[in-house]
Amino acid sequence: MTTTTYPMPAQLSPGRLHAGLALLRTVIGAIFVAHGAQKLFVYGLAGVTGGFTQMGVPLPEIAGPAVALLEFFGGLALIFGVLTRVVALGLAFTMIGAIMLVHLPAGFFAPNGVEFPLSLLASALTLALVGPGEYSVDGLRARNRQRNAEAIA
Repeated sequence: MTTTTYPMPAQLSPGRLHAGLALLRTVIGAIFVAHGAQKLFVYGLAGVTGGFTQMGVPLPEIAGPAVALLEFFGGLALIFGVLTRVVALGLAFTMIGAIMLVHLPAGFFAPNGVEFPLSLLASALTLALVGPGEYSVDGLRARNRQRNAEAIA
């Protein structure tokens, strides 16, 4: 069996790739921050827990606050590119839960269907797989580790 590899298009420079990842991180992070802030500061943890209870989410007294905090602080982490892969994976799991427990019965299309959370899921999984790019705190830390390793060698 032969494997075909696809070369990166010549017009996609590393700088454009990293800029695209920064844009994706920032927009997706802002969306998660907004939804987490709504849960924390508009509904409150008691309101989120009640809402999760009504939607049939398992362990709503744990899941509600956990999702609210992950969306808010995880969204901030995505914006700055801190612990990006781990945070993105956690946010992806929240979107899987939202899709399976809340949105799937409403079909595909917004406002209640899977369309929007599916987009967030795909974006979060992309960041978990590809990483944050160089224009991030994670990228800065990786460059510093590389410099230190080169200095030691």
